[in-house]
Amino acid sequence: MNRRSFVTGLAVTLAAGPPFRSFAQGGSAFSLSSEHPLQQAWQAWKRLCLNEDGRVIDAPQSGASHSEGQGYGLRLAAAFGDEEAFRRILEWTESSLALREDGLLSWRYLPGSGDPVPDQNNASDGDLFYAWALIQGGILWNEPGFHERARVIGRALEQGCLAAHPDGSDRKYLLPAAYGFTGEDGVTLNPSYCMPRAMRELGMFAEAPGLILAARDGLDLMNGIAGSALLPDWLRLTAEGPADAPGLSPNCGYDALRIPLYLCWSGMTATPIQTRFRDAHRAAPASAGTPTVFDRGTGQVRESSDQAGYRALVALNDCVLSGTAGAAMPDFDAEQPYFPATLHLMALVAQAEFFPKCLPV
Repeated sequence: MNRRSFVTGLAVTLAAGPPFRSFAQGGSAFSLSSEHPLQQAWQAWKRLCLNEDGRVIDAPQSGASHSEGQGYGLRLAAAFGDEEAFRRILEWTESSLALREDGLLSWRYLPGSGDPVPDQNNASDGDLFYAWALIQGGILWNEPGFHERARVIGRALEQGCLAAHPDGSDRKYLLPAAYGFTGEDGVTLNPSYCMPRAMRELGMFAEAPGLILAARDGLDLMNGIAGSALLPDWLRLTAEGPADAPGLSPNCGYDALRIPLYLCWSGMTATPIQTRFRDAHRAAPASAGTPTVFDRGTGQVRESSDQAGYRALVALNDCVLSGTAGAAMPDFDAEQPYFPATLHLMALVAQAEFFPKCLPV
């Protein structure tokens, strides 16, 4: 089913059934007021990353757009109660990336090329955030069509993007994409694709219990690794357990640094993952920037950055674990590129939603 006509045909989906009322009545439609101080940061993020068509632009990546960015942008628009931006992002995404028969999004759009979407494989984290945002938007603006689209994505993720543990147990994990990450010797995982809250809420909403199980099992896997080592960007899960994924980063780097943010945004306060992340940063030598890539074997800092967004992740996690008021979170900086800017804004939203005591000081 080609979903290019989703927005223009929204009225048709309204007849598909009422929204998942029990979920809506249970809450989970957090939105900042129009007077909230963070609204200025949201406006700055839009000027930096969002074009008039609704495309979230990753300027350092040749101006490309990804389902990840579209999902992040849609979720942030819901958090800030910005219906106009939400619908703009949705319309561009549905017309440009919703090309697959299963309803998932193609993972990348390359502007200025003859075929802007040469690879129609998906990226599961982009789909996850996109569907999670649609749940929020449907509740905020009473749009059953948004809810129906979220259900399609949730069920497609359950059916096409989960894999069982190679040891034969009933444990399940979220694959990075629908194809290309399974083999006879195991499955390749990106731990940062597991966002527990989004997976649980989407699994409940879409009646896709496999996502709820994968959230539990993914979190257990990550906590087990974090008991003795930093989490890697990528791993190969075999019948014997986790191993390095050939050809992919074994370091704790730009992918893995998102994991503590996702746990904080899930309301978690004391996991081994969060503790390991905090301890690694505390043990790092003082430098001009925030460590962004660690060697997992030695804990040595391989890369660091002076971008405020990475500093915000460390500060939020420190505050959440400390249980004390006040944090060293920097104010939003609109001079940083798409990725740290987006992580920065999400960290500020997570702080506002779950940890008001962690206001920047």
